[in-house]
Amino acid sequence: MLVILPSTTPFLRRISRHSVVLEKNFNTLTNCIPEDGKYSDISQHFRFSSNPNAYTLLHLIRSCTNGGVLSHGEQLHCHILKSGFRSNIFISTALINFYVKLEFFQNAHRLFDEIPEPSVVCWNSLISGCIHSGQFRKALELFVQLENSHLSADSYSFTAALSACGKLSLVRVGGSLHSKIVKYGVECSTFVANCLIDMYGKCGYVKEAMKVFENTVEKDIISWNSVLAANARNGKLEQAFSIFHQMPNPDTVSYNELIHGIAQFGLVEDAIAILSKMPNPNSSSWNSIISGFVNRGRGKEAMEFFYKMHYSCVRMDEFTFSSILSGIARSSAITWGIQTHCCASKSGLDIYVVVGSALIDMYSKCGQIKEAERLFNSLQEKNLVTWNAMISGYAHNGDSKKVIQLFEKMQKTKDFQPDEITFLNVLSACWHSRIPVKVAKKYFEMMINDYMIDPTAEHCSLIIRLMGIEGDVSKAMEMINELGFDSCGIVWKTLLGACVSCGNVEVAKAAAKKVVEFEGDSEFVYVMMSNIYACNGKWEDVGNIRKVMKQRNMRKEAGYSWIEIEDPVRRFR
Repeated sequence: MLVILPSTTPFLRRISRHSVVLEKNFNTLTNCIPEDGKYSDISQHFRFSSNPNAYTLLHLIRSCTNGGVLSHGEQLHCHILKSGFRSNIFISTALINFYVKLEFFQNAHRLFDEIPEPSVVCWNSLISGCIHSGQFRKALELFVQLENSHLSADSYSFTAALSACGKLSLVRVGGSLHSKIVKYGVECSTFVANCLIDMYGKCGYVKEAMKVFENTVEKDIISWNSVLAANARNGKLEQAFSIFHQMPNPDTVSYNELIHGIAQFGLVEDAIAILSKMPNPNSSSWNSIISGFVNRGRGKEAMEFFYKMHYSCVRMDEFTFSSILSGIARSSAITWGIQTHCCASKSGLDIYVVVGSALIDMYSKCGQIKEAERLFNSLQEKNLVTWNAMISGYAHNGDSKKVIQLFEKMQKTKDFQPDEITFLNVLSACWHSRIPVKVAKKYFEMMINDYMIDPTAEHCSLIIRLMGIEGDVSKAMEMINELGFDSCGIVWKTLLGACVSCGNVEVAKAAAKKVVEFEGDSEFVYVMMSNIYACNGKWEDVGNIRKVMKQRNMRKEAGYSWIEIEDPVRRFR
């Protein structure tokens, strides 16, 4: 009778924690597995007196995968290692898939590395696991390794890589993959064509998506929905309507894509009209309307629609709460936020990481940083968005010390790497705390050199603001040109504003000229130049600018704030 014994390696020692003596014949174990492939309580059967064959082991691994039973799968893995089946490529692939589906990616990768000659299916399982866990760059790295091996990528390899390109908006890489697909002759597959349409759509290349769609011989419902989404999500609403009306049998996904596009780029009221005529609306249909209101700054209407959704007994999901909490955060309406938090808790959806992250963001922007901190510490599962929400919360509330501390803690946390948003918050904290430019530049260079993140206009603008505070913007123009932002109006506006702090008239004139070139002759330029001349005591120039503003009927726009008074949010100047 076989006994599972402790292993000598750390990975297998963890597997062997579950060491049991297995009774009964392993081949009769399949009788305990329901037809849907999920495990019932079979622990009492998990013993055997004769050796199982490869087919039985394969069947049991797949059953563990479908049922999500980690302990039984680990026991099977241990037995496989001891009984000499580790060289069986089918069993190894099934085990990789088992660990991937249960989100034990390190185990899957370690197992993959131990296979002398992994098959394409092994590679595909690992690549798809990276996609599933949001490690899109890692997925592309693995695809490149597959391409450099003696094996040839198949249609599943290409579709996984295309998915990663779409998520990262890497259209050049996606286009290169498209060329390889044509070269290898798998373009005719409807499945591959659909992924190409999706990739081009997510990268904003609607013409290319349309071209692939038109050249697809056998179009299915996914083909139609993919090209509809490519148009709707990029604001091509007329074309999206045309495609929708040409569809043989539009389904719920078709309606949702159209509603989403209209809610984002058209009139929200038109999206609501389509929702009212939709045969089988679901939570996604309603969520798109809520997001449409939120993105337009119409928080009150978003909240009213949220209540309507609730009273209409439409099932709310984690994305419903994520969207409405985002709107509440923008309005700083804490009463609505607390009510929504209670509703999410009652629905059992507050355990989802997307809701937890949205709650942290909402409480932070409503000034309740302690509550945000409590939620962050209590969340069992955190992702990059969660970390960024908390770092942003500290930055928003002026606690720059905690921004830096949490950033450094994040750097030491396994499986998490800061992204452009993380560094934006760190640089923002440097600006709020008036941290020297030299220190801020270290973080800026770390982002570019250590994490290979391309700086955005916002990153560049924060460094320029710090230069203005320190009274030296002489090197700002050089930095703008080096980073490739010489045609970005936002960056030049920031530089013009920074010149007010240090009174550099010459740089201000050059910046003002660029702002007019890229963003037009607005009152902002005149107001800033007037202030800069005033700082330098050039009152004649101030008078001339104000005279021009009066002639052109230009007025400085008044600022305003809002505050929640007994539930309603009121705006005041």
